[in-house]
Amino acid sequence: MGTITKALEILGLFSRSRPAMGLGEVVKLTGRDKATVHRHLVELAQNGFLEQDRATRAYRLGPAILRLGGVREATYPLRSALRPVVKETAARVGELVHASVLQGDMLSPIVHADPLGHGTQVHFDEGEMLPLHATSSGLAVLAFSEPSFSDRVLSGDLERITAQTLTDPARLRALLEDVRRAGIAQMDRGFDDEVSSLGAPVFGAGGEVVGAVSVAVPTVRAAPGKLDAMRPALCAAVVQATRALGGQIPPEHSNKWAETPETAS
Repeated sequence: MGTITKALEILGLFSRSRPAMGLGEVVKLTGRDKATVHRHLVELAQNGFLEQDRATRAYRLGPAILRLGGVREATYPLRSALRPVVKETAARVGELVHASVLQGDMLSPIVHADPLGHGTQVHFDEGEMLPLHATSSGLAVLAFSEPSFSDRVLSGDLERITAQTLTDPARLRALLEDVRRAGIAQMDRGFDDEVSSLGAPVFGAGGEVVGAVSVAVPTVRAAPGKLDAMRPALCAAVVQATRALGGQIPPEHSNKWAETPETAS
């Protein structure tokens, strides 16, 4: 792992649940020696990617992140393009919906919406990366990606996050076949012990998978009939999100999310 990669990996540790970290915490999370981590933190701060609180000495994300994020959104809008789709879908299904984009071998959340119509909600952190093998979004991406990509992911280190997380490549490959036929992936407690979800792929300009849209439901109210009733709304979200990003659904798969009077409403 190169020096730049090691420094960038530190940035990936920050999230809404972990907005600031001291040197010791970063050392513990990365497993690297203190001197190296300190050098990376200082260099990131000098270049504006981190800033250090003078009182606590903890580091938080810096202004350079805001500037680059603004440039990205202005020139290749993702959040603004996907937000209306996510909000509309969440209103239709009455549950939390989120959209994410592929980043390396994981998914990076972009936007989420929750109509907050229930006493129990799914906790969702847009700063938390989503593993492909343990989420419905990830399974949807793997199912419609190039075989070489899914093979590489499934041959890697598949972390067991909960007792229900599938880590057997053979079982995952069989599951991906089902997802390819249905167009929608379902995951029960694979990433969170209390959450079930449905996920479907979003495609780019060349028909390649670029991300996913997912509905997340507390397992206590995720009855099969309830999840099945959400599928038409998720199919419509696939079409809408793909169009919003200027993408196109591959013709050989278009029937899986075909717009009907029900999904187009």
